Amino acid sequence: MARKRKGRLVNGIILLNKPLGGSSNHALQQVKRIFNAAKAGHTGALDPLATGMLPICLGEATKFSQFLLDADKTYSVTAKLGERTTTSDAAGEVVETKPVNVSESQLIEACEQFKGPIKQVPSMFSALKHQGKPLYFYARQGIDIPREARDIEIFKLSIDRFEGDEVDMTVHCSKGTYIRSLVDDLGQVLGCGAYVSRLDRTQVTDYPVDKTFTMEQLQALRDKINPEQQDLMDDATFAELDKHLLPMDSAVKTLGSVDLELVAEGFFRNGNPVFFASNNTHQEQDLVRVYSIDSGRFLGVGFIDEDNKVAPKRSVVWE
Repeated sequence: MARKRKGRLVNGIILLNKPLGGSSNHALQQVKRIFNAAKAGHTGALDPLATGMLPICLGEATKFSQFLLDADKTYSVTAKLGERTTTSDAAGEVVETKPVNVSESQLIEACEQFKGPIKQVPSMFSALKHQGKPLYFYARQGIDIPREARDIEIFKLSIDRFEGDEVDMTVHCSKGTYIRSLVDDLGQVLGCGAYVSRLDRTQVTDYPVDKTFTMEQLQALRDKINPEQQDLMDDATFAELDKHLLPMDSAVKTLGSVDLELVAEGFFRNGNPVFFASNNTHQEQDLVRVYSIDSGRFLGVGFIDEDNKVAPKRSVVWE
């Protein structure tokens, strides 16, 4: 006998404003419970000391979380000058203290060095994996793992406030950028050391900030559901919550799109490459969003193969 499914088959993306303290996974589990969702996943962890936008994918949207992991992100960060810590943030132990003799012009000049394509060595307190375990697992045991510098890009690095030993900055960066490492490197260039005392993620791709919800706001919407109905799986019961979900194809909206006729749609959903109805302006190996002409539904992400067909890469299962 098949096991009874736990949770609803709800699909979409909720933009959580992650609070200070607690892990991203803990926040994920809370959101999953609030929506009574069968499946959920987040799109790039924020440290317990970090706050801000954390897109959480529910149901079939989890298949497209990698696209948000790879997206550009924007942060508001406060750097504390004059001290260097073991973790490059306020959670670590101070290992070096130096006087802060930095002028605004020196700060501006130092920041210019980090703009554009650069190489960055990931922090030992990052979640980057080594032999299947995150680097912070080794760091907490005092083990240093050699790390290769990685290619990243800083699209914007602006100084918003500079007072005494504190600097507020806005950083718009590519995937794989470690803000703690960036601030630590900046402190080394300035000659006084620095660590992150506040970190808030303000943007993931171009998701609207005004569509984010705090955990308290989501819980308040859940609490409005009649207690006698809260264990029901029907969408009507959760309608007030679900209307705040962004569509799952919002995770891949930077891709081009193709449309499939009804017969082709059936073959595509069964894993086969098919010809498509759209005007073909796509190149071989291009990733594209795939839609049904008949229903308008998002069918997933495909790629253009050597026969000029669209082949499935991530398909949506609609029930």
